[in-house]
Amino acid sequence: MKKVWDKWTRIALVKRILVGLILGAILGIAVPQATGIAILGDVFVSALKAIAPLLVFFLVISSLCNAGKSHGGVIKTVIILYMFSTVLAAVIAVFASMAFPVKMTLANAATDTSAPQGIVEVLNNLLLNVVANPVSSLVNANYVGILMWAVLLGLAFRVADKMTKKVLADVADGISMVVTWIINLAPFGIFGLVFNTVSTNGLDIFTTYGKLLLLLVGCMLFIYFVTNPLLVYWCIRQNPYPLIFHCLKRSALTAFFTRSSAANIPVNLTLCKRLGLNPDTFTISIPLGATINMAGASITISVLALAAANTLGIVVDLPTALLLCLISTVGACGASGVAGGSLLLIPVACASFGISNDIAMQVVGVGFIISVLEDACETALNSSSDVLFTAVAEFSERRKNGTFDPKDMVPHN
Repeated sequence: MKKVWDKWTRIALVKRILVGLILGAILGIAVPQATGIAILGDVFVSALKAIAPLLVFFLVISSLCNAGKSHGGVIKTVIILYMFSTVLAAVIAVFASMAFPVKMTLANAATDTSAPQGIVEVLNNLLLNVVANPVSSLVNANYVGILMWAVLLGLAFRVADKMTKKVLADVADGISMVVTWIINLAPFGIFGLVFNTVSTNGLDIFTTYGKLLLLLVGCMLFIYFVTNPLLVYWCIRQNPYPLIFHCLKRSALTAFFTRSSAANIPVNLTLCKRLGLNPDTFTISIPLGATINMAGASITISVLALAAANTLGIVVDLPTALLLCLISTVGACGASGVAGGSLLLIPVACASFGISNDIAMQVVGVGFIISVLEDACETALNSSSDVLFTAVAEFSERRKNGTFDPKDMVPHN
């Protein structure tokens, strides 16, 4: 059994995932009635979601209590990149929606979940999540609360003796090993997820909401392949695309099919380790990115809100468009603390156009219909950008210190 496992792990993970992806798509079209296959995807995502809160909690505590010099400058750069990218995404989505206006056929596709009533409520929920009970934060995967308590405990344990610090480091290493085992089973999980998506939705989604999906996905691709590379080049003055494509293959691919930034945190932490990044930085920036780096959510909120305005014949002037950018940015940063994510923040943006909540919730209904692809692309953009900006911030610091080598942009085995 060990020999089989060793042979399995020696094959490149990306190649194994691609095989699972292709087989899942073929079986999804050929035998859609074989619904038992989908359980593989559910088990994989559930395993990642289960281990991710523990991983983040203990890695942050271990990193901070064992850390030497401060890496606050790198963290500050990462946060600036996160926020700037989210704002930029909102601006691009607004102008793209104005250049290529899309109308929807609104139906009463109601949801059972109530949307936040305004930005104040979104920020209130976010602040309450910061000080939530640490045990409930772990149980409910509240990463804002997990980060808060992990940072405080990590700083408190800096005065502990060496044995205590070693125990915390050993616990973190043990959880990381479990994560490695789970990630090695990713091809089976992707196989089940792709089968479920193809067998359930087929290709109908492309024909019914093609234009809206094209606008949404087009904005996300523009951010990933145009604006993100420009930000990378601005920081490190090197060809950004090798790093862009490595993040695409090793982070965006799994995020696309799991459709969960939380589930992709272990994948991103592993990639950061392979890039040789400092764990004192990436153990904080990656889970933080899953909360505030929300360029994809910002695009979704802006595009669907403007599509609603176009459908109702509302003319959006420049000041209102800029207000929408602000709402989308702030709302997107709080999306991880709202059940339903970015879609349920659309009514907040629609309110800036005077659109009633009833109609706004119909737009949310349309969002849920296309969420199979929209949410997958949004998660892929958000999650892979977490690794990208974490790496860029550290490479930028190395460049200033004269220790940066372009070969560092390629992951090590």
